[in-house]
Amino acid sequence: MQIQQLKKYFFEELQAVFPETEINTFYHWLLEDFLQMKPVDAILNKTQRLTEEEEKQFKSAVERLKKQEPIQYILGKTEFYGYEFTVNPSVLIPRPETEELVDWIIKDHQGEKHLQVVDFCTGSACIAVSLSKNLWQSQVTAVDVSPQALEVAQVNAKNLAAEINFIESDVLQLDDFPKNQYDVIVSNPPYVRNLEKVEIKPNVLKYEPEIALFVADEDPLVFYQKITEIAKTSLKSGGSLYFEINQYLAEETKALVEQIGFTKVTLKKDIFNNFRMLKATR
Repeated sequence: MQIQQLKKYFFEELQAVFPETEINTFYHWLLEDFLQMKPVDAILNKTQRLTEEEEKQFKSAVERLKKQEPIQYILGKTEFYGYEFTVNPSVLIPRPETEELVDWIIKDHQGEKHLQVVDFCTGSACIAVSLSKNLWQSQVTAVDVSPQALEVAQVNAKNLAAEINFIESDVLQLDDFPKNQYDVIVSNPPYVRNLEKVEIKPNVLKYEPEIALFVADEDPLVFYQKITEIAKTSLKSGGSLYFEINQYLAEETKALVEQIGFTKVTLKKDIFNNFRMLKATR
């Protein structure tokens, strides 16, 4: 199969599943990953033949895309805050909104040294690693309940030369955490209620880990309550707590954090104009 035939095959096979712009994006991502070809190279070398192995690789990717498996899982990687992170179905695919949370923290603490940071529900460690790389000489601890997620997180820390202290623990069962030690506590915990599943794309429901996404309808702020209680005693005086939050529960989350004892609580909107972030200062 030639490159020009591959493109025709790729679009014909996927046109019933995705819009053309999305197919085009997937096509070029796979070209670059599988063949190390930029779009211009594909045009200039359109008669180049694929090897049997390359053809097999593309056909496998097409079949997986037909089932709406996320392209990031097919590639085994994604970009976040300018870094390439390994991802697989053990971890959520990092979102642009989470980059905004990371950016807020980095801008708030620009120029500060030796910060002690903890990231609860770390997943792929995209937050922890990005903070470690951008907060000068910071010491970052990352906590997650899933050993499979922590395996991915450790790969990312190693690949990106970030020194992270990883802890396997269920934050909801965490009773003994260091007091008055941290400058920054951050978390992007599970916050989607089961009743909101109707709004979630089918490929997210089918492939991304439920444990990292969903909370019970009757207690949707359970993670925020526990982490805020930990932060109240674990943050140093003047330390900051940051959350990614459910846009539908922004005011409720703010009220909860204030009720636990934080006075300076700020909500912030994301690029989609939804209240998606919260900051509280001890």
